[in-house]
Amino acid sequence: MTPADLYERLDKTPANHLPLTPLGFLDRAALVHPTRAAVVYGSITRTWAQTRERCMRLASALVARGLGVGDTVSILCPNTPAMLEAHFGIPLCGAVLNTINCRLDAEGVAFILKHAESKAILVDREYAGMVAVALELLEHPPMVIDIDDPFAPLGPSIGVVGYEELLASGDPYFEGVWPVDEWQPIALNYTSGTTGDPKGVVTSHRATYLMSVLQMTNWPLPRAPRYLWTLPMFHANGWCFTWAITAAAGTHVCMRKVNADAVFDAIDTHGVDHFCAAPVVMAMIADARDRAPLRAPVRVLTAGSPPPASVLSAVVALGFDVDHVYGITEVSGTPVSCVWQDGWDALTDGEQRALRVRQGARAATFEGLMVADPDTLVPVPHDGVTTGELLLRGNTVMMGYLKNASATAKAFERGWFHTGDVAVVHEGGYVQITDRSKDVIISGGENISSIEIEDVIHCHPSVLHAAVVAQPDDKWGEVPCAFIELKAGAVVPSSADLIAFCQTRLAKFKCPRYVIFTELPKTATGKIQKFLLRERAGSRAAISRLASGG
Repeated sequence: MTPADLYERLDKTPANHLPLTPLGFLDRAALVHPTRAAVVYGSITRTWAQTRERCMRLASALVARGLGVGDTVSILCPNTPAMLEAHFGIPLCGAVLNTINCRLDAEGVAFILKHAESKAILVDREYAGMVAVALELLEHPPMVIDIDDPFAPLGPSIGVVGYEELLASGDPYFEGVWPVDEWQPIALNYTSGTTGDPKGVVTSHRATYLMSVLQMTNWPLPRAPRYLWTLPMFHANGWCFTWAITAAAGTHVCMRKVNADAVFDAIDTHGVDHFCAAPVVMAMIADARDRAPLRAPVRVLTAGSPPPASVLSAVVALGFDVDHVYGITEVSGTPVSCVWQDGWDALTDGEQRALRVRQGARAATFEGLMVADPDTLVPVPHDGVTTGELLLRGNTVMMGYLKNASATAKAFERGWFHTGDVAVVHEGGYVQITDRSKDVIISGGENISSIEIEDVIHCHPSVLHAAVVAQPDDKWGEVPCAFIELKAGAVVPSSADLIAFCQTRLAKFKCPRYVIFTELPKTATGKIQKFLLRERAGSRAAISRLASGG
């Protein structure tokens, strides 16, 4: 008998091997803390027992309407209780959850519904008019369920049934349709790439379970956290905090519209002690200059392009404990963070600011991070200057892109997920992103494709060439800035004319905020030299390049 033979009969059984899924967090929270506040929204407070019942009613009602394993069920809704319930109720009917960005226009919503082959969509009635237009663009529109919000304006009723009526028809004792394999998809999230059409990121039960645990340990959650939903739940499922806060049996404090006053009111009224925020939210908080420092620290995770140093300093001075993290939809959340090290508190404010903007190091429960030449996989030296591509691999990485085998294969070349982000590694091993190789602009925490904007601008009859780059913005982090070269003899439009032209063809948040008419710099082969435009626009990439002598 060989040493290996000693263990060959230790098999997987239903007693020792079950599919990993975050759906079980709901049962545990309701069992252990049935009367604890699970959801707070305006004057509405629901316990964990009540929230579990509503999720099970939703799941059973969807099954009764013919939805099940393999079907895609979409929801277009802000951060309200219905959106949170969908993160459990839709997968518990066996379906795949597809959360749609509320900031999209009708054409963008129609594309997602068609590409995802959605069988049903839950729609907050504030957006019903826009969704109605999207449905008219589809040959096979999905079943629509209206969500009425007592704290919001109601658009037209476009559904076959209302959300509360649907729940009332459901079975509160429904046991759920659980995954038989942890590799089954739980969610489908669409993210902007370098082309106009977004890609559908398919995420497994296994990945979201592990990312939820990662979030609880990498940003250690206390007993009964009170978490404020400033981060959109439609954005990578709220970085899996929809499930992580449930696992901690915390309280989800829902927020439909985000502004500084609402954030401070939630802290004062509901004892909020944690939230995640894009740099735009950090800027809102920093502008609340008449606010006294917090009575107790509030922990904040921020991702995307780093907030300006002045914003970070102002927020920290108010008593917020800020951690900078890095994530991408394809890895289910934020597995990289700038972990604050012992001794850093003794550094000067300037030294601390320089450290805070680094993306940092991988979480303990995430397996691989490397900055390397993407073709040879040779890592870059830890000199803070030499650039390479940020490569990741781990058990929270997506299953792949829906209906896009070539993009999936390219993303997973040589056994690593290629983020498309260019980075350096500092002495000590922390990474810092210096550029976006795919020219994606991060505005208010949302990715915007520069090529999509360029394609629209090129439709203008006076435009010969267009190039869009990121312009730093204290509120949004980055906004699109368009450089335009006009055709000889063409009617010269104004900047306002070009912006208005874009607004009739794009969602407003994607439209350029600045327009500069100029001859575009090009290489000998005619390729536009965007790095020169970034320098002219004062983009962070250009600032990093100049600071490093590149």
